Amino acid sequence: MWLKMFKESFLFAYNSVSVNKFRTFLSLFGITIGIVSIISVFTVFDWMENGIRTSIESLGDNTIYIEKWPWTPDPDIKWWDIMKWPAPSADDYEAILKRSNSAKAVCFTVFSGETIKYRSNSVSDSYITAATHDFEKVRSFEIEDGRYFTESESMAGKPVAIIGIEIKDKLFDDVNPIGKEITISGYKAEVIGVFKKEGKGGLSDSGMDETLLVPVNFSRQFINFRQPFLNTDVMIRGKDGVSVQQLSDEITMILRAARRLSPEEVSNFSINQASQITQTLEPVFKGINIAGWIIGGFSILVGGFGIANIMFVSVRERTSIIGIQMALGAKRRYILLQFLIESMLLSITGGILGLIIVFLGTLLVNYFYNLDMFLTAGNIILAIGISGAIGIIAGFAPASAAAKMNPVEAIGYTF
Repeated sequence: MWLKMFKESFLFAYNSVSVNKFRTFLSLFGITIGIVSIISVFTVFDWMENGIRTSIESLGDNTIYIEKWPWTPDPDIKWWDIMKWPAPSADDYEAILKRSNSAKAVCFTVFSGETIKYRSNSVSDSYITAATHDFEKVRSFEIEDGRYFTESESMAGKPVAIIGIEIKDKLFDDVNPIGKEITISGYKAEVIGVFKKEGKGGLSDSGMDETLLVPVNFSRQFINFRQPFLNTDVMIRGKDGVSVQQLSDEITMILRAARRLSPEEVSNFSINQASQITQTLEPVFKGINIAGWIIGGFSILVGGFGIANIMFVSVRERTSIIGIQMALGAKRRYILLQFLIESMLLSITGGILGLIIVFLGTLLVNYFYNLDMFLTAGNIILAIGISGAIGIIAGFAPASAAAKMNPVEAIGYTF
């Protein structure tokens, strides 16, 4: 009986759509736009959240970063005071390396924009990361081709480099870069590795994709370590079982002692960690989420009225048929469910059209901007669920009116 009811409802819905295509299009348009609005926001939100989660995982949940600038603003410290602070130095790195009992790995990193060349190809102001050997133990990444530095290469400052996929594409095209010699600000270096593609999205634009990594001792040839605005940090990963707070407290004491700060003086360095980012971005994500529901909600509300309108018209057009069905023994709940199923089918059709538009949108975005954005199963289920719920809500009043008709009056009704 249920299959028969579903089949008849589907045929009635199809006939209603076929008879007046423009009316149906206007009715479904609101549902479609509403689903596009909500699911588009959620798809972008999922992409951002996934990118940020991946970036935070690469930063390490038990890793802290000693930097000049804090990742989140401190109302007790003015930015002009932070301007006077010294950047983390090699001396800070050595002090932590010698005195810390909680650190599993310590890395000193220098960042600089330099020009990289290979034959006639060049990349201007590329992102150079010069790091001590423990960089691989602190920052998560994968090498797609080649290898990482040996400890002797790092200590001796050998002219070797690992490049990101974006730099590889710009300099080498289809040529295998391993073993090739590039020029960094006039100094030659051998490419020994290529980072695996990380993709755009998250905390940074493209992670290691646009990065060139060299040993910090080699970078001293083309980076002036005495310049006042040198961009540096010290990354510290804690031992297993050591909390981030415990690690942070120990490093604070070590650095304050190394910089000879009195108890009354404010620490002239920032200790940053991944949890700060999630706390900062949480209200932003909530706002995006609410905005998506509000924008899509209005469209779906309009679509719901459209579905209700088309169902009332459908009931009037089929009043005599309803009377005949009831005269032949059809129960009121059968009539009610028949129209509810029809309303749901119309609404879900609008939702599926919205999903198709979002899916095509993700394909275009991925094609033109090389983003790893996709429509998740959760969002597909959500869209179908919302569409079905709107169909039930919008169709209940027309279906109820149809079920309450008097069979005799309905048979004699002329539309």
